[in-house]
Amino acid sequence: MENNTLALQQYMQPGKHVHLVGIGGVSMRPLGLVLKGMGLTVSGSDMNSSVSTDELIAQGIQVAIGHRQENVQGADCVIRTAAVHNDNPEIAGARAAGIPVFERAQAWGVIMKAYQNAICISGTHGKTTTTSMMAHILMEAAVDPTVMIGGYLPLLRSGHRVGKGDTILLESCEYCDSFLNFYPSLAAILNIEADHLDYFKDLEDVKKSFRKFAELSTNGIVANGDDANTVDTLRGLDYISFGFGEQNRVQAVNPSDDWRSFDVVCGGKVYCRVQLAVYGRHNAANALAAAAVAWHLGIDAEAVERGLASFRGAGRRMEFKGTCNGADVYDDYAHHPGELAATVDAVRAMGYKRIIFAFQPHTYTRTSALFDEFVEQLRKPEIVVLAEIYAARERNTVGISSRDLAAQIPGSVYCATLPEVSQCLRDLAQPGDVILTVGAGDIYRAGESLVK
Repeated sequence: MENNTLALQQYMQPGKHVHLVGIGGVSMRPLGLVLKGMGLTVSGSDMNSSVSTDELIAQGIQVAIGHRQENVQGADCVIRTAAVHNDNPEIAGARAAGIPVFERAQAWGVIMKAYQNAICISGTHGKTTTTSMMAHILMEAAVDPTVMIGGYLPLLRSGHRVGKGDTILLESCEYCDSFLNFYPSLAAILNIEADHLDYFKDLEDVKKSFRKFAELSTNGIVANGDDANTVDTLRGLDYISFGFGEQNRVQAVNPSDDWRSFDVVCGGKVYCRVQLAVYGRHNAANALAAAAVAWHLGIDAEAVERGLASFRGAGRRMEFKGTCNGADVYDDYAHHPGELAATVDAVRAMGYKRIIFAFQPHTYTRTSALFDEFVEQLRKPEIVVLAEIYAARERNTVGISSRDLAAQIPGSVYCATLPEVSQCLRDLAQPGDVILTVGAGDIYRAGESLVK
């Protein structure tokens, strides 16, 4: 891994031509923009055109729609997203032409090495929100950070920014062991659950990956002391624990009923008072994690308070989209049973009469592996509308459909297409309802069509 990173470093120099396969992805798009800003010639390709590819083209980056061998011609090296495998024609074409191929995470690792402080936020759930909260704090603290988030943050008007300070903040994903290519000075672990089981064998395999990630950190680990899997994973390591339990070094105390305000106590002393604009115990945990990182970095408490108070949510994280027939419409990226539970619990505190939950499962392997857990959570909302599974990087080799979920959820409605989802939601919507479009695919389009 180190040798690959050193090899890539010689190509990430001004004047070099780098081609990004899957350039429209949430962390590939900012990578392309950052590399262009570093003086490289950047080209790329993606299976479909999108708002992301349109933005890249507008910034002067050549983007091909569809993967073809000829797209890599003239490139000094190729960088691919984790979802692109060896059978991709551009990867095959690069290798046939002797063009070296690297991973997206390796490129971020090279960039990271240039910074004194590298803050890496990891976990099965909450990465985007916590990284976004941390970005707000760092901006309030005038750190002028470089930031990479796997989503849109209104503060940045983007999912990334290039700062001039000595700090880089990255959302750090475990899929395909990507975060093991990073060089964290501070590693944060929010929680650990079984996920990405198309790559990892089981929960124990996931925990091994997080353990390796934690051991990479050179200047501290901040981790959830309330999460049994995290505690087990880090056994024997020295770390700053955060949580609601008294055993934690960083605690949330005196919380309000809706979890939007609480005191943060660090090492037995009150550090700051948090006032959030977002709902839910899970968001309180995310804010507590960000506060723990800030405390470890020595950031002034007032900057933490201002940063967290100004956070109104990241794109596709309980993002308000508008209204339909008197019902409020929100969109959320939740795609794991634990995330569904947190989303429903948070919305319950908002006082709506009915929760109408339009869910699009993400990948066949996740839906199959966690089927019973999905059923358990999807029985909680008053009304559930199920879109067909979003394939993402997969083919349906397990023979599963959202119809199978619908058969186990009384009163649920199955819709084969997104227009059907939109029409169903429109027919159901009443004043006092909240409509949630939920999933990591394109389910957001169903909600957006409601409020147009």
